Amino acid sequence: MYNWFINLNYVYQALLATLFTYFLTALGAGIVFFFKNISKNVMDAMLGFAAGVMTAASFFSLLSPAIEHCEALNLTPWLIVFIGFFSGGLLLFLSDKIFNKLLSRKNKRILMLISSITIHNIPEGLAVGIAFGSVYYGLTGATTLSALMLALGIGLQNFPEGSAVSIPLRREGMSRTKSFFYGQLSAIVEPIAGVIGAILVLKVRILLPFFLSFAAGAMIYVVVSELIPESQSNKKKEVMAIFTIIGFSIMMILDVALG
Repeated sequence: MYNWFINLNYVYQALLATLFTYFLTALGAGIVFFFKNISKNVMDAMLGFAAGVMTAASFFSLLSPAIEHCEALNLTPWLIVFIGFFSGGLLLFLSDKIFNKLLSRKNKRILMLISSITIHNIPEGLAVGIAFGSVYYGLTGATTLSALMLALGIGLQNFPEGSAVSIPLRREGMSRTKSFFYGQLSAIVEPIAGVIGAILVLKVRILLPFFLSFAAGAMIYVVVSELIPESQSNKKKEVMAIFTIIGFSIMMILDVALG
């Protein structure tokens, strides 16, 4: 199987790898099918957990790699990461203002949750595509095995991200099917970005630090403005805070162990 895979064109390798990361997102989103009625305590706990997952992913999956890419490309890390991070948060801030005028609070929260995870998945797909493209172009340190491990790590991270979208949507009253649909839809951009990253590896590579930090800023904005306040509205807010710590810890372990 491995020999068959490494003999494929690198674009097809990137496509298959990112289809795998998408599949694990869909698997995580499918968790809504296993519950008939989800109590407020469970939903608030999952929101707290999602907040921890997204906070950890913002640093370990996005900001830290962005800094490393800046150093490898001889860019100024603090400047590029700041511009990207601030731009991501600012975009969602402006979107928030627009949504407040055009949408109900319920629909605004749903749209922001989906968009933040989707934005996060774009640089992840690009990163996988660039990893496989780097092998083809013989860039320093690039191997097929390391590219596969990157895809595996991102895929494992995507499982809780899928549930982080579908479960809050279910809480808002959406059907299980629609909640699953939007949960898996948030990762459909990964295969697309993966193919683009593999094809344009030498051109996209210099923009990757910005994309990574941009996604981090968008995610942190949603965590602070939506997920944590909602989970902390629970009477057992101390317990909800522990779920945030658990979510952060699990994502941190996945990133550090498999990153």
